[in-house]
Amino acid sequence: MRSAFHRRWPTALLLAGLTSGLPALAAPAPAAAQEAPVEHSLQPLSALAMLEALPQAQRIFAITPERRALLNTIRYAEGTWAQGSDLGYRILFGGSVIDSLERHPNRVMRSARYASAAAGAYQFMPFTWAMAARALGLPAFHPELQDQAALFLVQRRGALQLADRGELTPHLVAKLAPEWASFPTLRGHSFYGQPVKRFADLKRFYDENLVRLRAALGPAEPAQPACEPASSLRCRLEALDRLGPRSRAGV
Repeated sequence: MRSAFHRRWPTALLLAGLTSGLPALAAPAPAAAQEAPVEHSLQPLSALAMLEALPQAQRIFAITPERRALLNTIRYAEGTWAQGSDLGYRILFGGSVIDSLERHPNRVMRSARYASAAAGAYQFMPFTWAMAARALGLPAFHPELQDQAALFLVQRRGALQLADRGELTPHLVAKLAPEWASFPTLRGHSFYGQPVKRFADLKRFYDENLVRLRAALGPAEPAQPACEPASSLRCRLEALDRLGPRSRAGV
């Protein structure tokens, strides 16, 4: 996510029943039942209970097919897709895997040319994760919480409404290029002078994901723009409504 030279700025729920990704063409399964080489712990709280317990619940982002498709595409670009398995949430820069998701590992890893402390599905640098976790009140580094932090970064870049349109455009990708170095700018280059994924490859991956995700869910309500200001009474009431029966259908 962030530059391996540490010169970069901060890096950057699917609706009930969808996993963090869609392996191959298999039908999606609940995250807890999804096979992964390394088992992640969500104890003692379930992912839903943990999210509902957040002190700033008004900032919990719903995860629609459109948003999940973007999240999956970020993972694809960052090299943490791992065929849609939760293993990608444990990957450190360079490909090593961490055992615990209780916190960001904050561990510098080195390759032949670079050194970086990026970690997780969205390759969060420690200072980026600390900023997002503080803003959202995230208590751990679990997959569902990483998704929330990534969407927070998308919103912070002013790109969430574009993402909700369900179309990966060069403009949307360019807005996220300062957050994820693997995304190209409008000129087709990395914002940080690093290797990038071609836009055509990103769009192909995104489109295929979105078709599968929409087919798995069927018709769904479009995602609502984030309420602003989050501290207002209207936004707090809307947040309580979002935590109603629909959110308890499952994670």
